[in-house]
Amino acid sequence: MTVAARVEETHEIRRRIEELAPWFHNLRIGGIETAPEHFLGDYPACKWETFADVLPKDMTGKTVLDIGCNAGFYSLEMKRRNAAHVVSIDHDPHYLRQAAFAAEQEGVELELHQMSVYDVPKLKRKFDLVIFTGVLYHLRHPLLALDMIYEYVAGDMLLFQSMQRGSDDIAAIEPDYSFESEEVFDEYAYPKLHFVEERYSGDPTNWFIPNRAAVEAMLRSAGFAIEAHPEREVYLCRRAKRPESVEPPPCG
Repeated sequence: MTVAARVEETHEIRRRIEELAPWFHNLRIGGIETAPEHFLGDYPACKWETFADVLPKDMTGKTVLDIGCNAGFYSLEMKRRNAAHVVSIDHDPHYLRQAAFAAEQEGVELELHQMSVYDVPKLKRKFDLVIFTGVLYHLRHPLLALDMIYEYVAGDMLLFQSMQRGSDDIAAIEPDYSFESEEVFDEYAYPKLHFVEERYSGDPTNWFIPNRAAVEAMLRSAGFAIEAHPEREVYLCRRAKRPESVEPPPCG
């Protein structure tokens, strides 16, 4: 490729990046960053570095579902680890257009679908790895989402991340309490979902923000066994036996 051709190619990539703005994922496409001024830094690469080693470095033959894929950072990372097939879903077509462009420039194939987590039964298949990061606190029905992931798409591993607020401690919780035992709910480390009626950090889609105890309790309740906790907000889980008291979620 001539120097002039490289300059023209770089110009076209920059034009497309600007055309697809704004970006939440800071990707490097043709050497150009998509969100260099991100308020979280080089995000999500800086986050990924803290837990990348928890997943197999070689995903050959594995299938992956990336729920809330955004511009496809984690989907592309799985293709770099030789995942056989990656399905990437998001409710926002803007993010899917970004992911499609990023995959095209990377020279890999992503199966992209516009759908929410509540639509996963429509996929009619299970995956070796489900990535569910940066989504839970944006949902009005977070436990239902975990139940549906368990029931319809999680075949083995779940990579989970959620923003957390409140205590990082885990309270010693009894399996049952009497009706009169109100004081347990005032325990600073009791599992809590903080409900946001209006906005948090200027975002009206931040609905339920859990503390650590709530995250871990919800994962267990949905049927996931926590295998690793490599970063404050990140968990690697395995599909396990669901508590017998839990009813299967409805098919969407």
